Amino acid sequence: MQSRFMLDAIALAKQALAEGEIPVGAVIVKDGEVIATGRNRREEKHNPLSHAEIEAINNASKRLDDWRLDGCTIYVTLEPCIMCMGAIINARIDTLVFGAFDLEKGCADSAMNAKQTLSLQKPEIFGGIMEDECSKILKDFFNSVRKNEE
Repeated sequence: MQSRFMLDAIALAKQALAEGEIPVGAVIVKDGEVIATGRNRREEKHNPLSHAEIEAINNASKRLDDWRLDGCTIYVTLEPCIMCMGAIINARIDTLVFGAFDLEKGCADSAMNAKQTLSLQKPEIFGGIMEDECSKILKDFFNSVRKNEE
């Protein structure tokens, strides 16, 4: 897997962190080129749909002028939730690469495996890519939140 694209996703997660968002970043690649990016913006947009993956998929669809993202790979720092996994499958993204596993809400392999449940085109999935780096950003964020709540 191309760790340089995961590094791009990590940079987006750090940007989200700096803006008070849960630090998740996503990058969509086609033919070795980044065609779209996204990061969590739920707080900024006051919108529960503003996950990194959804933002990246929207941006890729606009760039390609097509809802079908065949031939694309999405790199995301956190295992997608059910909404994002559904969007990845429905957009026909060929490959999902994620960093940190989400044991509570992850739907690529952890809490649920949407790929086994749904009968649509199924992406190839690679989890745990640069997992330590991706997990650290999330752990630091949630530790900071807990300290501020005390």
